[in-house]
Formats: sequence, C-alpha cells, structure tokens
Amino acid sequence: MYASYQPHQIPHDVDPEKIKHLNSEEHERARELVGQGKWLHAWRVAGKWANVSIFEVESPAELHEILNSLPLYAFMEIEVAAIFPMPGLGQEAK
Repeated sequence: MYASYQPHQIPHDVDPEKIKHLNSEEHERARELVGQGKWLHAWRVAGKWANVSIFEVESPAELHEILNSLPLYAFMEIEVAAIFPMPGLGQEAK
C-alpha cells in the first residue's frame, strides 16, 4: 500500500481549456482505478490544487505505471511513501 502527495503545478502560459480537458480525463482515469480497486482513497489538500491518495498495488513498478497514466502527470511533482497499518490501533496488516 502506498500514500502519494500529488500537487499540481500548472505553468501560467498553458491554455486553460487544455487543463480543463486534461482534468476531465484525469477524473475518468481515477474512476477506472477506483473501480479496479487500485485507488482506494483521495483527499483534497485545503488551499492547494493537490491531493493525498492511497493506492493498493502489487509493486512500486505498478504504482509508477498508474501515476504515469494520469493525464495531468506532466504537471505534478509526486511524492510517494510505502505505508502499512499502525500496530496497536486495531488495524490488521494485509
């Protein structure tokens, strides 16, 4: 399981219509990944165009492929961390 921080950094000279189109495609891709059980959670970061997401994938390579498949990937500087349940809080590790 992995957590990712995905801030979007859109240059000012990029056509806003292009970004609007890519954002729509991004939402469609996210729905596909949710349906596949790969993208488990996503939360917006207040005050930023960014999100924190949880992915359940088989390997770092699979996560890399998924992140690269996001239409807005070129405008993100993604940070990733492998995560697992905190012992003693009633959560079971898979």
